[in-house]
Amino acid sequence: MKYLSTRGGCSPQNFEEVLLTGLAPDGGLYVPENLPTISAEQMESWKSLSYPELALAIITPFIDGPIPDDELRSIIEASYGEFDHPDVAPITQLGENEYLLELFHGPTLAFKDFALQILGRMLDYVLKKNEQRVVILGATSGDTGSAALEGCRHSDYVDIVILHPHQRVSDVQRKQMTTVPGDNVFNLAVEGNFDDCQRIVKAAFADQSFLPDDRQLVAVNSINWARILMQIVYYFYAALKLGAPGRKVSFSVPTGNFGDIYAGYLAKGMGLPVDRLVVATNKNDILHRFIRNNEYAVAELNKTFSPSMDILVSSNFERYLFDLFNRDGDALSEFMSRFGQETLSVSAEQWEKLKDCFDSSSVDDDTTCEVIAQTYAEYGKLMDPHTAVGVKCARDCRKDTEAPMITLATAHPAKFAEAIAAAGLENPKLPEHLQDLFEREERYTVVANDLNAVTNFIETNVQ
Repeated sequence: MKYLSTRGGCSPQNFEEVLLTGLAPDGGLYVPENLPTISAEQMESWKSLSYPELALAIITPFIDGPIPDDELRSIIEASYGEFDHPDVAPITQLGENEYLLELFHGPTLAFKDFALQILGRMLDYVLKKNEQRVVILGATSGDTGSAALEGCRHSDYVDIVILHPHQRVSDVQRKQMTTVPGDNVFNLAVEGNFDDCQRIVKAAFADQSFLPDDRQLVAVNSINWARILMQIVYYFYAALKLGAPGRKVSFSVPTGNFGDIYAGYLAKGMGLPVDRLVVATNKNDILHRFIRNNEYAVAELNKTFSPSMDILVSSNFERYLFDLFNRDGDALSEFMSRFGQETLSVSAEQWEKLKDCFDSSSVDDDTTCEVIAQTYAEYGKLMDPHTAVGVKCARDCRKDTEAPMITLATAHPAKFAEAIAAAGLENPKLPEHLQDLFEREERYTVVANDLNAVTNFIETNVQ
């Protein structure tokens, strides 16, 4: 399996190379040259597999050599052994043909654990094999940071630096990052928003001259292909539980950076019978506006009760656009060069293709809280605000179909006390391993919204 850059400016790479590189040298994102096709017969044979067994079956063709199968199996089993539910990703039912896929049973209570527990162990294996030390640099809108730190902090081969937007994540999200011990762990609170953090990370990857000669940056954001890869698995897992391949299923995905729903798009491309993919957004609705109106343009950022989706520029959308532009890297580069300067549109044919694949809706904070309260009253199920956005958008986009609609429940409600209180409900307790979270000592540094402020910090503190 080889991987191409969406900008078309570099040679194909293998899995180990894209794992360690993250962002392609030409500024693009890596995508697989081809997708494996999964037959209905093969899917039927997977129905009896456990989650770790299914993960191994799905990801093995994408890795294709750099990590031996027995080592890969050990990595997967150790990673999902950290989850607190025997099913790893259990499904619960709300209304008729309405389901939640619970993705918050990992160590940091968010869906990011599914990929970052694996990513940390993969990096550890590769770096140990190569006798190589790296600097992990990531940006988070709330959940990636803690999941990355939990997945990677034990490695003897990494220093890890996580940027989060100062005072724009929930208290639990912040504390989960800033209380992680370790001399190789650094948290930076950037005086800006998530898009600023993401911009700084991408600029640092483009010019790594601030690092020692024997170091390189590694990405933990979903620009790293390994993140996307591991998220494909739970689409197959949920669909198989609810009748695939003999029955179509639909998914509603709370979407900020487009990585999670892009994994669903890939699962569909591999043969999973997906009826609809719903892009569920809060008031930061750039993707909803594009899908509904063919208008791709940045708007003002809104601070909401669902902070992990408070994003203006969805980096992973470029991966989908690469396919929409028939994998023409030059055409996509020209299109992206105008982004942020004007309102962009695609051709009528491209727009129809986009709408055939995705539906979308947008939900404000008041409605989010109403859905949290209503779902708890009707079903006894307490949802976090991102999941509530997903449920409401699923209902908005529900068509005349008998296909089950599965909303990805992306985080534990205890991480978002402000939203739960605004819904008029009592915030649930944190799980036992996080009961003392607010008593732990925090360590983080507030830095200016500036590339040099970040690179100077790394240059000074990472030896």
